Amino acid sequence: MADITTDVLIIGTGPAGSATAALLSSYGVENMVVNRYRWLANTPRAHITNQRTMEVLRDLGREVEEEAYLFATERDLMGNNVFCESLAGEELGRMQSWGNAPASKAEHEIASPCMMNDLPQTFMEPLLFKTACSRGTQSRMSTEYLSHEEDADGVLTTCRDRLTGRDITIRSRFLVGADGGNSLVAENAGLPFEGQMGVGGSMNILFKADLSRHVAHRPSVLYWVMQPGANVGGIGMGLVRMVRPWNEWLIVWGYDINEPAPEVDEAYATEVARQLVGDPDLEIDLISANTWTVNNMYATHMQTDRVFIMGDAAHRHPPSNGLGSNTSIQDGYNLAWKLAHVLKGAAGPELLKSYSQERAPVARQIVTRANQSIAEFGPIFEALGMTGTVDPVKMQQNMDKRCNSDADAEAQREALRKAIEFKKYEFDCHGVEMNHRYDSGAVVKDDHPDPGFAVDPELHYQPTTWPGARIPHCWLFGEDGSKLSTLDLCGKGRWTIFTGIGGEAWATAAATVAREAGVEIVVHVIGPRMAVQDHLGDWARIRETGDAGAVMTRPDQHVCYRIAGMAADPEAELRRVFETILQPDRRAAAAAE
Repeated sequence: MADITTDVLIIGTGPAGSATAALLSSYGVENMVVNRYRWLANTPRAHITNQRTMEVLRDLGREVEEEAYLFATERDLMGNNVFCESLAGEELGRMQSWGNAPASKAEHEIASPCMMNDLPQTFMEPLLFKTACSRGTQSRMSTEYLSHEEDADGVLTTCRDRLTGRDITIRSRFLVGADGGNSLVAENAGLPFEGQMGVGGSMNILFKADLSRHVAHRPSVLYWVMQPGANVGGIGMGLVRMVRPWNEWLIVWGYDINEPAPEVDEAYATEVARQLVGDPDLEIDLISANTWTVNNMYATHMQTDRVFIMGDAAHRHPPSNGLGSNTSIQDGYNLAWKLAHVLKGAAGPELLKSYSQERAPVARQIVTRANQSIAEFGPIFEALGMTGTVDPVKMQQNMDKRCNSDADAEAQREALRKAIEFKKYEFDCHGVEMNHRYDSGAVVKDDHPDPGFAVDPELHYQPTTWPGARIPHCWLFGEDGSKLSTLDLCGKGRWTIFTGIGGEAWATAAATVAREAGVEIVVHVIGPRMAVQDHLGDWARIRETGDAGAVMTRPDQHVCYRIAGMAADPEAELRRVFETILQPDRRAAAAAE
């Protein structure tokens, strides 16, 4: 007999775990989240918050989205990535990042109703955790996961109450491991991984100091400091990251992974801060310091029948590109509605297989991208003449040559400009953030092939209603003139059909199929004198169907079905779609009879 029972047990209260708990509670699913520590994140590890993640928060409720903006540093202040010899020293160049370049800003604003921002984990995690608990999630802090046993009916998990030292057992229908990069859940589940842990060493130094005189005129999240003769391999590249403008900072400084990790005391931290800021008299208020390793590993499969992993447990990578917490929260958005449908009897267990089918390729993509972004600093070093020698004097001389008036110096300046510009693949990688197109049993493809990408799919988002893609955003209008995004009209645990005048039969069919399937289906007939109107004509341009056709989204706002015009029998067609996605075993059995 277990000490506690729940439908879903979540190990870890980070962005992945807390988001999953908040979503499950929003869908009316009983769940519990446990954390081995006494409280939430105490360092601002993750911070870049992209548009897709903000869309998840928006779907949780406008109050959740607005609170995130309240505490975030807005996009304008995320500014230009600065490359310099120190904050007080010479600037080497900068690039417009995070959607702040004019063309990129336009693409971002066209793509989503939400804005990119910088929200440190110390703010994001409490927001998600509070949302979860206020909606019904049970939580236990100082509770450490030890092991689990999976059977045909559920999972029995053993945890240790760290306050009493006693072990407790928790019986759940499903177990979610959101327990970080050293996931014990993933290890005990025997899930397969590719890659390598510990490919580099780094340290974080979190401190307070007023640096506004060095940075307020060139706002940025990241200041990259290039200094010869220091750090790993004689190339000194340190990062001074803005946590709060302009008096809270996080320094990231490398160490040789083949050597013991350094002891980062106040004296050491102050020395590093003075070196990177370029102020020998700088006094800092040290908050914390820790060492960590750079990883390059991802799960090739993210689940068993009843155990799932997500977040850093599944994709372990450096913070390059700012993809960590974003991907973690989106893992939860993908899984939560599927668990809810299975637990409520609306779907068979086959639906859950689509979680790994859809999210494991994303894990591979972002781990690969993040580690590749580290390597793409190489051309900057080469352009500055910091490679090919370990002599700091020679390095500095090579850097200084770019100021000469000869042809070699001109070529060096051009090489540096191009190398910095190329870092848009790390700092303005809109396509990586927004272009996910799922291919699984939870998507019913139409007769059209994958539309591919007309432009670089890493840099640019390409909207499409092709099944598997996120529903494209455009602004629509209510009868009262209110402004609504297409994303506002779907999600929230519901299935949604977008159609137009002549497509009213979809609404009649949806009412019948919804009762049969035990799901909620919302139908929006978009057109003049309708409840939702397309005054700008943007929906007509991007829907890729006729007026009487249909675009249907899943509860996570991804298109799962599309048809160009009215079906011969819309009720039978919707029944086929829902059986294919939610009850594939039942449909296959019926077909075999």
